[in-house]
Amino acid sequence: MDTNMMGRELLIQELDEELPRNWNGIISNGFAVIEKQMTCKRCGSNQFQDRQFAPCNCGENCFYCIRCLQMVKIKKCSLLYHLPEENQFSPIPEPILTWQGQLSKQQMQASDEIVQAIKLKQTRLIWAVAGAGKTEMLFKGIELALREGKRICIASPRTDVCLELAPRLKSAFQPVEQLTLYGDMEESYRYTQLLIATTHQLLRFKEAFDVLIIDEIDAFPFNKDTTLQFAAQKAKKNSGTIIYLSATPDKQMRRDITQKKLAASILPARYHGFPLPEPKAIWAGDWRTAISKRQKKAVVIKEIKRLLDAKRRFLLFVPNIELMLEFSNYLEEVFPESLFTSVSSEDENRKEKVQNMRKECYQFMLTTTILERGVTFRDIDVLVLGAEDRTFTEAALIQIAGRVGRHRDFPTGKVIFLHYGQTKALKSAITQIKKMNRLARERGLFIQS
Repeated sequence: MDTNMMGRELLIQELDEELPRNWNGIISNGFAVIEKQMTCKRCGSNQFQDRQFAPCNCGENCFYCIRCLQMVKIKKCSLLYHLPEENQFSPIPEPILTWQGQLSKQQMQASDEIVQAIKLKQTRLIWAVAGAGKTEMLFKGIELALREGKRICIASPRTDVCLELAPRLKSAFQPVEQLTLYGDMEESYRYTQLLIATTHQLLRFKEAFDVLIIDEIDAFPFNKDTTLQFAAQKAKKNSGTIIYLSATPDKQMRRDITQKKLAASILPARYHGFPLPEPKAIWAGDWRTAISKRQKKAVVIKEIKRLLDAKRRFLLFVPNIELMLEFSNYLEEVFPESLFTSVSSEDENRKEKVQNMRKECYQFMLTTTILERGVTFRDIDVLVLGAEDRTFTEAALIQIAGRVGRHRDFPTGKVIFLHYGQTKALKSAITQIKKMNRLARERGLFIQS
């Protein structure tokens, strides 16, 4: 019990077993007055509108926090149980790092800078284009931290990303016990030196990690949810290192880099040395009406036919689930002999379908932004229908374009933004991709043809 509680901060309802009588941890109130405001100590929310009142077993009309309600309800009368992290890990047999791959020149530089950040307990942003090989450049830093008995967490806002990272890390650090922590996990929590977790799970930790690596910091919900950002800072030890990973850092982070407030490693080239596929914007007219009226001469239908005739496999991104399902039904009529499917966050068979797409069981797949990041397919093109929709932010469009050309043997492909009027986000996404290609070319990072 004691070891499993190390670095954790939990409500009594979240404990796997009863506390022993001689438990010597810290017990504190779930709420506290901080800077004259009543604040939830788990998620940091201090907004009155984030609290609800309800009758409680304590005998009062007790309020509770609704910002972190998805975990377990924390009330005014709740107590939090915390056991300080003591890093009680057994020595790991050598070699700790079992990955045998080679880093590119830019990966090696970023890897060295990550190692230095861990040694000096600094914060650093790794700004790397999609397909730059971010995971591999983390390995040396993780190896150093493991050897020194430090506790490491790699967190991501998305479960899919965590599940994709887990086997890669297990392969790279074969003698190291690790745990993947997310909402619907079947195995029980256990104390490990290396942890992979969704950012929501960080709410249950306090000063636990010597090294906290947050992948996809620009992804929803982490980029919009201040409670998750609070949780990340709370989960890291005060003297710990935090490494941010992103292909699309927000304007504030880019400004901080310019003003030298944030140390950053910028990687404009992919690991295989080929340029990022640059998107082509194509006018698609009133595509919504074209779908609802089943117009077989619609631009999107022509583009799909062109790809199928060329025997290209592709992802077709659609702004929302309702439109995706409507369009999928229509495409069954237009292309009855084609093998395709659709996938969204509400699809219970999502993992199986994505795996079948990897196995090339489908010619194409319709999807929402759920597949904008964290997944890799061997040789595909991308179509974005309704690229002007506000769902497709600059970051989302850059990530979507980044699905193409990721494999060393298939480093090229087409990215088509079908639109009914170009938005600022669409134009900025194309500009940013071209800017990274230009920077990589200036640095001599592309393979010479």
